[in-house]
Amino acid sequence: MNHHFIAEPRIEITRLSNGLTVATERMPEIATATLGVWVGAGSRNEAPEEHGLSHLIEHMAFKGTARRSARQIAEDIENVGGEINAATSVESTSYTARVLGENVDVALDVIGDILTSSTFAAAELAREKSVILQEYAAVEDTPDDLVYDAFMERAFTGQAIGRPILGTPTTVKGFDAAAIHRFMEREYVPEKMVLAAAGNVDHEAIVAAAEHAFGHLPARPAVEAEHARYSGGAHLLPRRLEQANIVLGWPGLSFKDSGYYATHLFAHVLGGGLTSRLWHEVRETRGLAYAIDAFHWPFSDCGLFGIGAGTAGSDVAELVDVIFDTVTTAIETIDESEIVRAKAQMKVALLAALETPGGRIERTARQLLAWGRLIPSHEIIAKVDALTPDDVRSAGKHVLAGLPTVAAIGPIDGLPSITEIAERLHGPRA
Repeated sequence: MNHHFIAEPRIEITRLSNGLTVATERMPEIATATLGVWVGAGSRNEAPEEHGLSHLIEHMAFKGTARRSARQIAEDIENVGGEINAATSVESTSYTARVLGENVDVALDVIGDILTSSTFAAAELAREKSVILQEYAAVEDTPDDLVYDAFMERAFTGQAIGRPILGTPTTVKGFDAAAIHRFMEREYVPEKMVLAAAGNVDHEAIVAAAEHAFGHLPARPAVEAEHARYSGGAHLLPRRLEQANIVLGWPGLSFKDSGYYATHLFAHVLGGGLTSRLWHEVRETRGLAYAIDAFHWPFSDCGLFGIGAGTAGSDVAELVDVIFDTVTTAIETIDESEIVRAKAQMKVALLAALETPGGRIERTARQLLAWGRLIPSHEIIAKVDALTPDDVRSAGKHVLAGLPTVAAIGPIDGLPSITEIAERLHGPRA
């Protein structure tokens, strides 16, 4: 039996008549309030000509509304000591604020205003495009970021889910206010929106404010994103750099798949900490990389499992050999002590997210968007605790049975071909 000191959230949920969900958790020991709106639309909801639009919309949210200038948006929040932010991911976009509990109405009014009445003025739009192009250039100059974009693009070739969130200079330059309004009308529908708040909040007051800010939005059916199709293959970017950055991966699982937790544990055992197999073999024993990690990225209908590291060009072949030896050995020899340690790491990560109001509202919003219900920690922990070494080894075998994806940038002459990588795992194909 597990006994944890983080109390389970006591969350009240109300659904407005247009479909928008309001979820609040009062935390008596907290004087501040953290709140936000999560929209179930991100970069994978974009058409090809809209590539990068969801990220631009996030940037433009603070650039002026019918009632407020960009300066007034910032002043209204900061005059009450608050802060406001936004973020774009593959499958969602969020707009959040933190204020004193007595100023929740101010924060909600500002968030409601920017999501329903932004003007997307031409001058502001031009300036923000320039900012995003600088952000794009920064990624291009950062190989250990760029290689993960290349990895996603190759894993899901020709699909929105595989395209970088920032867009490209060509697409970003072509956006106008009309394109933004079309996207928001299609994707920012109440059915795909959750307003979550935690801390010094009152549920009925939040619901009333939500009704005022968002109740006028018409109920419209949600448009489903294109189903992901894993492709695999190689995306190689030879460059004159000091180091080669490499990501090697395979198809993973959706967070809705029954094997998700076992696959996540497999990633922990391989590269989740200082005691992980890859860290011990690559970093501590051979000194081939400053850092190496294994990861499992789950999405609503698919996932990606991968291993990433940077090494000298002369060490590329040896690094890949060690990775293969480590992962193939792991699927046969993972033992109980490693599973116990990986489970503890997962539990800490899960429960640590509940230690701040911001972490609580993010988990609440994401669960409601994904599942339509809240999943208590004890339910998740019970699933993790029930896993055995055999379950994790089987998950590893399932992952490695898929077609590989490799992305690499830098001095990569020593990198095996994608055919050699596949044959190393599966043998020659007939």
